[in-house]
Amino acid sequence: MLSDEQTIEYIRAAKQGDSAAKEALLEQNTSLLKSIVKRYLGKGVEFDDLFQLAGMGLLKAVYGFDESFGVKFSTYAVPMIAGEIKRFMRDDGSVKVSRAIKLAAKNMNAFIEDYSSRCGHPPTVKEIAEKFNMEESEAVFVMGSSRMPVSIYEQSDYKDDKSRELLDKLPAVDNQDELIEKMQLKSAIECLPERERKIIMLRYFRDMTQSEVAEVIGVSQVQISRIESRIVSEMKEKLG
Repeated sequence: MLSDEQTIEYIRAAKQGDSAAKEALLEQNTSLLKSIVKRYLGKGVEFDDLFQLAGMGLLKAVYGFDESFGVKFSTYAVPMIAGEIKRFMRDDGSVKVSRAIKLAAKNMNAFIEDYSSRCGHPPTVKEIAEKFNMEESEAVFVMGSSRMPVSIYEQSDYKDDKSRELLDKLPAVDNQDELIEKMQLKSAIECLPERERKIIMLRYFRDMTQSEVAEVIGVSQVQISRIESRIVSEMKEKLG
């Protein structure tokens, strides 16, 4: 492994066009690249392609690294490497729709059909979002994932609001990665046994201490700590 000083020297040389320095940085950071690549396996892109993308991300980090940042190169490089992979997977369409999103989309479609048959017109995005306890932007993303027949360009049913399309009423946010992760996290929590789900909700969504949760659940703080650690580890593994 290169020392911090050696890494800086190679970075300086690489920026001057030294090919050997670039190769050395790639070779010495192979373990880091592999550890990041593993998170994206099984999503439609081969390991070799992911590794090549990771290498491109590393080189971008080399050229963008500023010694005045006061951080280790690896700390700066990790988000650059992951970003290169995620950008490719998003633009190439290789990110597969998760089971949670597919199920949500199926349930939304059934709701839309039922609502339309009862009311004579489809529900608004707001009504769909409220029905499934989501933000409107999240509901649009889920519907779009299955190409359901609900247009965000449809205008309001109200006469005094004809000039505004549904799209205009949605928050100006386009962060698919965040929405996917949110849906996956929700799905992972819902799959937990009741007691474990309650522990996670109290700890991370009610901001309670392990001792407070232990008192509510009726076990020791040590048991809560063990259960929480196991759950978090399993969820990280599932979410990649």
